[in-house]
Amino acid sequence: MGGFFMSGRPLYDAGVRRRAVELYEEGHGRDVIAYLVGTPEGTVRKWLDTYRSVGIGALAAMGAKKKTYSFDTKVAAVRAVEDEGSTVPEAMARFGIVSSSPLRKWLKAYREGGPEALRPRPKGRPKGAKAAPGPMAREQELERRVQKLEA
Repeated sequence: MGGFFMSGRPLYDAGVRRRAVELYEEGHGRDVIAYLVGTPEGTVRKWLDTYRSVGIGALAAMGAKKKTYSFDTKVAAVRAVEDEGSTVPEAMARFGIVSSSPLRKWLKAYREGGPEALRPRPKGRPKGAKAAPGPMAREQELERRVQKLEA
């Protein structure tokens, strides 16, 4: 029903998401919409949160490419929820966050490590990092000890 599996999760095309919004606009509830479009109710809830927060354009573009957010946006959105009492959908709308998933991850990281936990981390292996040396052969170890004693 408009989806295919990738990494264990069904993905739904933009047409299914648009149909869910049309049904919502007609006044149907999440459970009815989920039944009619053949998706879990939780998926419909997330779609409608996104639709109400940032509109149909962002909902239709979901899954195309992950959007990146600045450190300042992350901190501001998290503080809006934590300190100001905003709901997740309200913070999504206010800061233009397309999906609730990253915001929920930021909230968890913020609670565990404060604002510094939201800073971007460098990708890949640090420069100069080398694999740990393997066990030295017995001869090499003895040679090293002799050199130490001679010095």
